[in-house]
Amino acid sequence: MSYKKNIVGTAVATMLATGLASSAFAAAEIQWWHAMGGVNGERVNKIAADFNATQSDYKVVPVYKGNYTETMTAAVAAFRAKKQPHIVQVFEVGTATMMAAKGAVYPIEDVMTDAGEAFDKAAYVPGVISYYQASDGKLLSMPFNSSTPVLWYNKDAFKKAGIDKVPATWDEMDAAADKLLASGMKCGYSFGWQSWVMVENYSTWHNQAIGTRENGFAGTDTEFTFNTDGLKNRIAKIAAGQKSGRFVYGGRRGDSLPSFTNGDCGMWMNSSAYYGSIKKQAKFDYGQAMLPLDTDVAGKPQNSIIGGATLWVLKGHDQGDYTGVAKFMTYLSTAPVQAWWHQETGYVGITMAATKLSEEQGFYKANPGTDTAAKQLSLNPPTPNSRGLRFGSFVQIRDIINEEMEAIWAGSKTASDGLDTAVERGNKLLRKFEKVN
Repeated sequence: MSYKKNIVGTAVATMLATGLASSAFAAAEIQWWHAMGGVNGERVNKIAADFNATQSDYKVVPVYKGNYTETMTAAVAAFRAKKQPHIVQVFEVGTATMMAAKGAVYPIEDVMTDAGEAFDKAAYVPGVISYYQASDGKLLSMPFNSSTPVLWYNKDAFKKAGIDKVPATWDEMDAAADKLLASGMKCGYSFGWQSWVMVENYSTWHNQAIGTRENGFAGTDTEFTFNTDGLKNRIAKIAAGQKSGRFVYGGRRGDSLPSFTNGDCGMWMNSSAYYGSIKKQAKFDYGQAMLPLDTDVAGKPQNSIIGGATLWVLKGHDQGDYTGVAKFMTYLSTAPVQAWWHQETGYVGITMAATKLSEEQGFYKANPGTDTAAKQLSLNPPTPNSRGLRFGSFVQIRDIINEEMEAIWAGSKTASDGLDTAVERGNKLLRKFEKVN
């Protein structure tokens, strides 16, 4: 064999050895499908990149898959095609659907235990994790972006209208709205995500059941009961307020945000997670306060419930990958990461340590009211009425509630008829869900 051939052979062997070594030590990719668009999508990318920089064994790859419904639908289709991600972000009302996906979900508590990763449920905010626990207490998915509705208000408009006290009751809301209108504003108040704010959270805030069987936590043989006299009366009063401009309806999700940030409406009830958007868009001084109490229904508030989403782990990948998933979940839950996410977005820190760190950093002092969401969620220990909800097909049922409430706002149905019909239509879907699960 010639010297030249020896050189070539050695070079090839070295290249192969190097390639094999690189392949052997290449970081395992962890696919994370999420529904965070825009600026929040950039924040998700930062969390993944920062975790990746802490080690070289795993690489979390975040992939935006559209809104919450689109992301969950995509994950279900991918699982059937055996092309599922390791992690998928699913909104809170998809919990029952994910639990029913037998064989697809790897409970996060099992993921952490199997990977030998330290995991203490006591470190997490009870009002957050209770929503995602099985009947035996096992945590099914990892809380990530949790929020709750709050009352946003225009401080400058309040001052101009002579309102010196933030409304704490619905009677005070109406009185403040009338003063805002008298001062020249176009609208007293509006709200978004109306099923979440005005049906689900209205019920839990007043310790009223949304449905039987502990709002679905105790079984799928549940029925809706939110068509109470109290809610009917409140919705009827809100609808009647449209004539004066006391209330203006602005859409099902966050569509009415501009009506608040452009100064048309003096008050707006929606997620605490709009903090980033309001901070960027509002040209006036604003604040956050707790939801108003309907004193005709309850003497004191109970607790609000969360919205947002959690991270579900899907089965079907190499066991070694799940060690990486577990390590990422540990990183995601650390106080510095959660405090940063909370302060940037308005979502609630999922651990008590994150809230404590935010306080120590002076965030709440510099930004009064930003701890409102956390205070609401932990105002009182959750009851069977206020723990949350776990109804099958609730994504579609929310659409039903939206349709019926829009009929009420349009004047084609009374509040009583609209809510009764929403319950009747919703119960039909619950029965269909029960049959197949």
